[in-house]
Formats: sequence, C-alpha cells, structure tokens
Amino acid sequence: MKINSNLAVSDSGFIFNPSNGDSFSTNAVGADIIRLMKEGKSLNEIKKEISAKYEVEPGAFEKDYEDFISQLQDHFLVSHV
Repeated sequence: MKINSNLAVSDSGFIFNPSNGDSFSTNAVGADIIRLMKEGKSLNEIKKEISAKYEVEPGAFEKDYEDFISQLQDHFLVSHV
C-alpha cells in the first residue's frame, strides 16, 4: 500500500489532496500513520512506532489500521504498489 505522494497532511490531522481539492481530517494517530507511509515505512515499522508512541496493543492496532486504510482507499488516497 502506498500513500499518494502529493497528499498534504498537517500536524493537526488536516488532509488535503491537491489533485482534486478534497480535504479530510483525522486524529493524531491517523496523521502519524500517513506520515510514516509517506516515509516509505512498512506495516511492521508503522505498527512498531504507533504501538510504542500510543501504547496500543499490536492486535488492536492491526484491525484499526486495516479500517483506516480502507477509508483511505474509499477516498482514493492510497494505491496498491
């Protein structure tokens, strides 16, 4: 899964897609996931960083991550590589 490279994300979780002008908002966890995806991190690297920063159980993170990625896909913000 790859996040669209032109996607802009603020620290507060405001997401802007300049290719079509759509905007969305997410919480701090979502903003961090997008930032890590833009850095090219793998799912395991993202899971490790998010789980450590937010003290999330890895099993709970995986379900929430899949739900979040599904939402990003619904809005065409990620693509399969």
